[in-house]
Amino acid sequence: MKKFINEFKTFALKGNMVDMAVGIVIGTAFSGIVTSFTDNFINPILNVVTGGVRYNWQDISGFASAFLSALINFLIMAFVLFCIVKAVNKLSNIGPKKANNPTSKKCPYCMSEIDIKATRCPHCTSILDDKVKGEIKELKG
Repeated sequence: MKKFINEFKTFALKGNMVDMAVGIVIGTAFSGIVTSFTDNFINPILNVVTGGVRYNWQDISGFASAFLSALINFLIMAFVLFCIVKAVNKLSNIGPKKANNPTSKKCPYCMSEIDIKATRCPHCTSILDDKVKGEIKELKG
C-alpha cells in the first residue's frame, strides 16, 4: 500500500501534470473574462453602430459591473490556484532527500578520475590517503 501511495504521489505531483491542470483552469477562467467583455462591451457597441439600438447609462453601468464581476472572479481563481500550487510544491519537497554521494574523485597529482575509496592512484601510483601516508612515514622512520 505504501508503494502505491508513493507512486501516486510521484504521478500527481509531477511538474507537467500540475502545470497542465493549472493551465486548463486558468484558461477556463480567462474564457469567462473574454465572453463577458464580448457580451458586455463589444456587442452593445456593435448594436448601437449597426442597428440603432439605444442604451441608457443604467444599461452601460450594468454591462461594466458584469465585466468587473468576471474580472474579480478570474483574480480570485488565480489567487486560489497560486495557493494550491504553492502547497503542492511544498508537499513535493517533503520526504527523504536523495544524498548526492560522489562515487569518484580526482587524483591531486595526475588529475585522473579514480574511485572514491582509492588510497592509491591506479594511473600515477601516488598515495592519496593521509592515513596511509602516515603509516608509510612510520615504517621508514
